[in-house]
Amino acid sequence: MTDHTIEDLLSDDEPTETPDDGDARTDGGSVTSPFDVVSQYEETRRDRYRKLYDAYVYAPVSIIWKDWRARIGFTIVAFYLLMGTVGPLLVDEAVVAEGPALAQPFENWAYPLGTDDMGRDLFSQVVNATPEMLKMITSGALFTVIVGTTVGGIAGYKGGTADTVLSSITDVFINIPAFPLVMVLALLLPIGGNPWVIGILLCVASWGGLARAIRSQVLTLRQEPFIEAARAIGVPTPKIVFKEIIPHLMPFVVINLTNAARRVIFEAAALYYLGILPFENLNWGVTLNLAYTAGAHYRPQALHWFIVPMVAIVFISIGLILLGQSLDRVFNPRVRARHEKTTEATEDPEEGDGTNTDVVGGL
Repeated sequence: MTDHTIEDLLSDDEPTETPDDGDARTDGGSVTSPFDVVSQYEETRRDRYRKLYDAYVYAPVSIIWKDWRARIGFTIVAFYLLMGTVGPLLVDEAVVAEGPALAQPFENWAYPLGTDDMGRDLFSQVVNATPEMLKMITSGALFTVIVGTTVGGIAGYKGGTADTVLSSITDVFINIPAFPLVMVLALLLPIGGNPWVIGILLCVASWGGLARAIRSQVLTLRQEPFIEAARAIGVPTPKIVFKEIIPHLMPFVVINLTNAARRVIFEAAALYYLGILPFENLNWGVTLNLAYTAGAHYRPQALHWFIVPMVAIVFISIGLILLGQSLDRVFNPRVRARHEKTTEATEDPEEGDGTNTDVVGGL
């Protein structure tokens, strides 16, 4: 048997085995794939906070700022919010004979929007009626979205008996004439002047269409591979619904939220104008009713009394429409991802954003 020296064993007579890709690791390790990525960075708490800021603050603000509809809609809605919260603290309630009867708009800046036939400042009436209107809008819109999304989501995700029962209830509310129902309930129920209750009453039959649409969306999402995979590995149902399904429905939900808010405005103004809801609180519809009763619609000198509350209603409706259209883009995953990448591209890799990696394998 021939003895082999160390030099013989290390000689080049016998080829050395190399990985299939023909590349060797410089650190002495073995290469298993040409796509191995070795990160030189470990994510820190600061980086996690920056990513959260990027996803939930910078990206939405960037989307809103670059969309003219968002800027206009946000400005209008913010103006009404300030008028409904800070306005009553700065503007006193209108009183009888505080000014001349039927003063025209912009003639006297003490009454910038003019006065009614009893000398009450119309600007003061609009400002002090805004808080009650905002309360009705909030309660009615949230009631519609919460009930419609919950019923439609459960019916679409669970299926079976739950779907049959909830779909039947939804169909009943869809076929009920909403406005006459609200009129009857307003006359029968002792709701008083509570704006929160009035807002819910106005939307008691308005959630059916949203529930039906949400059910259709969930039926489609339920068949997606990522939902089936989550169910297969035993992810709890609430987690699947709130983390996987609801985010995909947010653009649709936001649009319906603004539509429900506009519906509350129009129905509240109409019911107050018709005298069906109690006049316990000042409201734009109450101002319209008083103007109509006094014949302002055919008296040229009193026409501004009729126009001022109508302009208030129209402008907040326009603001909600524009804001809803822009929020659709805010909740769009593709648009958000595009704006999030903007901040990542401007970051210095040395600050630790996880982009400084070595790709081995000859790529």
